[in-house]
Amino acid sequence: MAAYTLPEGFTDFDMFTFGTALLVGGVLGFFLNAISIVSFLSVKEMRNPSNFFVFNLALADISLNVNGLIAAYASYLRYWPFGQEGCNYHAFQGMIAVLASISFMATIAWDRYHQYCTRQKLFWSTTLTMSGIIWILSIFWAAVPLMGWGVYDFEPMRTCCTLDYTRGDRDYVTYMLALVLLYLLFPALTMFSCYDSIHKHFKKVHQHRFNTSMPLRVLLMCWGPYVLMCIYACFENVKVVSPKLRMMLPVIAKTNPIFNSLLYTFGNEFYRSGVWHFLTGHKIVDPVLKKSK
Repeated sequence: MAAYTLPEGFTDFDMFTFGTALLVGGVLGFFLNAISIVSFLSVKEMRNPSNFFVFNLALADISLNVNGLIAAYASYLRYWPFGQEGCNYHAFQGMIAVLASISFMATIAWDRYHQYCTRQKLFWSTTLTMSGIIWILSIFWAAVPLMGWGVYDFEPMRTCCTLDYTRGDRDYVTYMLALVLLYLLFPALTMFSCYDSIHKHFKKVHQHRFNTSMPLRVLLMCWGPYVLMCIYACFENVKVVSPKLRMMLPVIAKTNPIFNSLLYTFGNEFYRSGVWHFLTGHKIVDPVLKKSK
C-alpha cells in the first residue's frame, strides 16, 4: 500500500507528468545557466560591468532551477518530505530567485539602452551598487511573508511551495498588488521603454543586432498567466479554478530560466563570445558597436 495520499484532483500519472516537466526544465535550465556562470568566472575578458548583470541573472535563474528540481524530487515521491519549515524555506528561496531574476532583466534592458543609444560608460561601482540593491530588496520582499504579511504554503500538488494565493485576505491582496507593481509592471515598463528606444536606434542606423521585442515577450509569456491567476485570487475565489491548471501555470513560469539563458547568454553578442571562448578555447573577440551617423 502506498505511503502517501494523493492531493485532490491529481492521479499518480499527473504527479509523474508534472514531476517530469519540472525535472526536464530544471536540468536544462541548470545546465545552460551553469555554462553562463562558469564562463564569466573563467574567462577574464568577460568580466566587465555589463556582463556582471547577465552573470547575476544567471545566478538568480539557476537558483530557481534548483527550486524546481526539489519540487520534481518531491513530485516523484508523491509527497513533500521536508515539513512545514522546509516548505517555508523552499518558497522563500524561490521568491528571492524570481524577484531577482525579473529585476536583472529590467536592469539589463536599462544597460543595453545606454550601450546602444547613449554610449554612456557603465562603471563597476554602479554595477555593484545596483546588483547589491537588487539582491537586498529581493531578500526583503521574499522575507515579508515569513513576518506575517502574506503566507507561504503548498501549491495544489503539495510537492512545492509558494505564496498562498487561496486565502484572498487583506494581507494577501495588499502584498500581491505591491509585488505586481514593483516586480512586474515597473520592470515591464522599463523593458518596453528601453527596448523601444533601442529598436528606433537600430532602424536609424539600419542594423538590427537582436530582436528587441523578445525579452519582454518572454517575461510576459512565462510569468503573465501565473500573475494573472494571483491577481484574480485577490478578488475572487481561486479554488474554483482546476487544481491542474493552477499547477500548470507555475510550471510554465519555471521555464523562464531556459529562455533567459538563450536570450541573455547565448543571444547576447557581448556575452556569447566569452561563452564560446570558454567552450572551445578560441580567443574572445569583442563586438564593436557601429557609430551612428
